[in-house]
Amino acid sequence: MAGLLLSPTEKIYILHGVQDDYRSDGRTNIDYRPMELETDVVSHASGSARLRLANTDILVGVKTEIDVPKPDNPGLGKIDFFVDCSANATPEFEGRGGEQLANNISNMLQRAYNSSQAFDLKQLCILEGKQCWKLYVDILILECGGNLCDAVSLAVKAALFNTRIPFVKAALMDGGSVDFQLSDDPYDCKLLEAGTAPLLVTLCKIGDKCVVDPSAEEESCSVISLIVGITGNPKYYSKDAIETPNFKCKCSTIGMNGPGSVAPETFKNAINQGIIAANSLDEALGRALLRERQECNNFKKNSYGFLK
Repeated sequence: MAGLLLSPTEKIYILHGVQDDYRSDGRTNIDYRPMELETDVVSHASGSARLRLANTDILVGVKTEIDVPKPDNPGLGKIDFFVDCSANATPEFEGRGGEQLANNISNMLQRAYNSSQAFDLKQLCILEGKQCWKLYVDILILECGGNLCDAVSLAVKAALFNTRIPFVKAALMDGGSVDFQLSDDPYDCKLLEAGTAPLLVTLCKIGDKCVVDPSAEEESCSVISLIVGITGNPKYYSKDAIETPNFKCKCSTIGMNGPGSVAPETFKNAINQGIIAANSLDEALGRALLRERQECNNFKKNSYGFLK
């Protein structure tokens, strides 16, 4: 955050703490701050989630629509990301100040999800070469407190995890055309397999070392940050974790922000550090989402009433 003012003494204090693997808030260089996650917060969306990471507040909604697949990928569906920065998030977003940041985040997500090793777009195919599902992922940044990319990717994956797609029935009409009928039952749907969806990990270079989940103060002490997209492990998002094959996390995209430079050895260490952080973060997210889904199922199973 460019609007944050720190004295030279405060910057030196943060720099020395990072070199000793002890940050100003007591975390190590690979620790994240506490998070709060809610799902199904938007009733009219197919899937939604809200994530709070310190002072960063993100709201994500997923909408579904039937579309025509691309000619070069007839068996794949589509996914588009739209990021909007609220003017109340930070004074820098007033007017059109947040447009460049929003475009950078949406482009980074698009590259990470379009990788063949990341989110499986085949599950969005209805009829190969004819019809497919298109997902519109709308992201609203309500408050900015540092580390936006990581928070956005976590909220997006949580929203995709509980996205429900209606079942489609096809009927052959006269002339060989196909008519699609959507089920009106809100429970007659399928859930997306979002276990392999990537997470973005921001590694902020401060001095000779990198830190994950940088605070706004730490971001002001850095001249360059490395953003790594790491594919997820579906084992963490399945109840039958023993039967689910264990996937090795891979890098799906890499981006850099800032005018500084990174030495080759630091670059290699940063990627390895990002893979370790993403793996632990992905496991914690999967446990939380599975626990919440189980609680919701138990609540529906044990609920009573005269309107069913």
